[in-house]
Amino acid sequence: MPTICPPERASVSGMDNIFDTHAHYDDRAFDADRLTLLDSLPGQGIRAVINCGTNEQSSRESAQLSRLFGFVYFACGIHPHDAGQAVPLKKNAAMLELAADGKCAAIGEIGLDYHYQYSGRDVQLVFFEEQLALARELRKPVIIHDREAHAGTLNLLKKYKPAGVMHCFSGSAEFAAEVLRLGMYIGLGGAVTFRNAKKPLEAARATPLERLLLETDCPYMAPEPLRGKRCDSAMIPYAAQKIADAKGIGAQTLIDITTENACRLFGISLG
Repeated sequence: MPTICPPERASVSGMDNIFDTHAHYDDRAFDADRLTLLDSLPGQGIRAVINCGTNEQSSRESAQLSRLFGFVYFACGIHPHDAGQAVPLKKNAAMLELAADGKCAAIGEIGLDYHYQYSGRDVQLVFFEEQLALARELRKPVIIHDREAHAGTLNLLKKYKPAGVMHCFSGSAEFAAEVLRLGMYIGLGGAVTFRNAKKPLEAARATPLERLLLETDCPYMAPEPLRGKRCDSAMIPYAAQKIADAKGIGAQTLIDITTENACRLFGISLG
């Protein structure tokens, strides 16, 4: 489990208007200080957060956090790791109700994971396709998890053509081009700061500014120089600076553009 990093050590002075498009504040790593930490984020420049569900319980908890904090939205979905133990959506009234909630910004985190394969490939594919169909029915974007499953992921994205984001993008610049051709967004976070972050930086350079989103995947993926500590949304400026340097623009400019992108994709107005 990541070690706890106090909010004041995670922020980069002067940056604001930050939209964290992928967080997991329901994770047990936040049990000790969840509400205090979330309450502190607006004061550190965080305008909005999407907390992503990975199963029915975490989707419920994500919805509850969105009701406690006005700047928090949620996504509900069955992660590929959880597909093997999940109830099919057509029989899961609770998940269908959450998906229709006004603060549910997306269906996610959904997709395929052929690295760990905690669930069999066949069941992953069934749940992924079922949730893509639900997103289309509800006219909601999707938040996609894809690990070592590029071909299978791309096949279903081409079939359903959803609006959405490829979260924690790990593919090549060529794969990014395929995703972008479908009209989707590329989500990048702490991995761009890692010393071996060749592919994420190549994807950042290849992705038009209007199709980039910023995220944390907290409590995981803390950026350098905080790698190994518990991540939170106030760490986004580290990734923003790295991406901005690669794009040849200022970090605050990048943050402003990505926040506008997120609002457009998820249908959120920050006022």
